[in-house]
Amino acid sequence: MLKPFRAVVFDMDGTLLDTENLYLIAMKQAAREFGHEMTDALHRSQVGVPNAQCRDIMLDALGKDFPFDAYNTRMHAILDAHMTDAVPVKPGVFEMMDALDARGIAAAVATSTSRQAAPERLKRVGLLDRLQTLVTRCDVSNGKPHPEPFLRAASQLGVHPSDCLALEDSFTGVRAAHAAGMQTVMIPDLIEPIAEIEALCQAVMADLHAVREAAFG
Repeated sequence: MLKPFRAVVFDMDGTLLDTENLYLIAMKQAAREFGHEMTDALHRSQVGVPNAQCRDIMLDALGKDFPFDAYNTRMHAILDAHMTDAVPVKPGVFEMMDALDARGIAAAVATSTSRQAAPERLKRVGLLDRLQTLVTRCDVSNGKPHPEPFLRAASQLGVHPSDCLALEDSFTGVRAAHAAGMQTVMIPDLIEPIAEIEALCQAVMADLHAVREAAFG
C-alpha cells in the first residue's frame, strides 16, 4: 500500500502524542469560563490549525469582542495541568521509531504547536532525541494547511518531499502534506476523513502499528 520512502514527517498532537482529547477538554472548560460553549463543530474547525487561524475562527463564531488572548492563556493553563503527570502517546509510536532506526530512515516532526511547548512535550516522552529535525509553527511564515512546514522539514532532512512519508490526523495537516508533494497517510484521531481528504491520501490507517506493517511487513 505504501511506496518506498527515505524519511517520515510526523504531525505531533493526535499522531505521536495522544493529546487532542486533552485539548478538547481544555477548550471546552476555558470557553465555558468565558461564558461560551465550545461546540463539536467549533472544535473540529480548529483541529491541527495554527493559533492565529484559531483566533480568526473563534472571533467569527463568538463575536469580535470575544477575549481570545485571555481564553487562549487559560486554555493552555488547563491543558498543561492535564499533562502534569504524563504526556500520553499514541499506540505504536515507539515500535514505529524502532523500525525507522533499524533501517536508517530519518524522522521529523512538523507541528502547529509552538517552539516553546513542542520540544518539552516530545522530550518528556523520550521522542525529541529520536528526531532528526523539528519544525514548529514558530519556524515558518505559513502554517498548515500551507505546505511550508512539511517542505521545511524535508529541506532540513536533505530529502526530496516526494521521498517522504507524511503521517497526519487532521484535515489541515493532510492538505499541507499533500500540497508539499509527500506520500500522505491519515491516522484519524477525533475526526474521520471525508471523501475530499481520502482522495489526498495514499491510505487511511487505524494507527502507527498499521503504518509500520504496511511499510515494512
